[in-house]
Amino acid sequence: MTEKPLRTPLYDEHLALGARMVSFAGFEMPLQYSGIVAEHNAVRSSAGVFDICHMSQFRVFGFGAREYLQGLLTNDLDEIGELGAAHYTLMCDEDGGIIDDLIVYHSGELEYLIIGNAANRLTDFEWMRSHCPEDVTLVQGTDREHRPESHIVELVDESDRTGLIALQGPKALDVLGELAGPGLELPRRFHLTEAVLETIPVLVSRTGYTGEDGVEIVCHYSHAELLWRTLLSFAEVTPCGLGARDTLRLEMGYRLHGVDMDRGVDPVSAGLGWVVSGKKERFIGCDAIERIRVQEPERRLAGLVTEEGIPRPGYSVLRDGVEVGKVASGTFSPTLGKGIATVYLPVEIAEPGTMLEVTIRRRSVAALVEPPPFVKSTSLQ
Repeated sequence: MTEKPLRTPLYDEHLALGARMVSFAGFEMPLQYSGIVAEHNAVRSSAGVFDICHMSQFRVFGFGAREYLQGLLTNDLDEIGELGAAHYTLMCDEDGGIIDDLIVYHSGELEYLIIGNAANRLTDFEWMRSHCPEDVTLVQGTDREHRPESHIVELVDESDRTGLIALQGPKALDVLGELAGPGLELPRRFHLTEAVLETIPVLVSRTGYTGEDGVEIVCHYSHAELLWRTLLSFAEVTPCGLGARDTLRLEMGYRLHGVDMDRGVDPVSAGLGWVVSGKKERFIGCDAIERIRVQEPERRLAGLVTEEGIPRPGYSVLRDGVEVGKVASGTFSPTLGKGIATVYLPVEIAEPGTMLEVTIRRRSVAALVEPPPFVKSTSLQ
């Protein structure tokens, strides 16, 4: 029996705006409203708003929260010791396979907020629940007293009661400032702050998945509809769907879990070795990742640019007529007017400037290996 698709609190808003809906990670989500290219260009030139309520949100708190997460995540929590700071990280298995990529916020004195991919919600939660260090007691609920000497940690899945909306683009902060009034001190990049947007209490994070400046706004599930409508009351703001989100992120070379990486891929091969700490104590997967780093992987994720045709996921990548890989992510870049893609290639041909070919509709087109980001100039650069 097919499971009924899930809906975010903004589902009716999408229908009212005439969105074309598709199934994504178990949710009914908007693919586009006015059109992918128009929405993409709106974010690059002005501001766009995205429903990302489908993303998973977990809270970890207690006196052992830091020690617990240090053993699970590749990045070093000591780098976000300041309250409100955040960073990008990975959660890997013992073989170095990427279970998920995450944003972790130091949201309180003994608390961390974790944002993960929607499709990995159950997997992430079960992995975190079942991989607790021996010196930490993991509880669910409030039946245990949090004592400094006990290293008790509480893990909570708050996805069903949390709303998450992204406001991205060069004019995004102007819109945010007008809503919040003169009392708002904008957070620095990869930092989180509390705010009230008109009457809505929120957490504002200076993060995003588009390559433009902007924020991701956390609110209570019941406030998401009002926040969405309030943001769209500004002429500068365009509603954007999954299509534009994908073209925007790929122009920047941002990885998509389940496409550019998964549990069969390690951080080094995925070009994400920079989020694997070489300083902190042991974490799950550290030995395997270090071994791959020393020996060097057989294949690496590389970027491709085509002057003609659109390289789609699964298309063959050739060198001298021999297949050397398949397109992982691929699309048309509205900003560049070219095809762009990612592909895992043997390391000896993954170097920038290497000429390859992509098979598109039974013909081969020239493709140049080019390191992302493909778009070099945005409001963040």
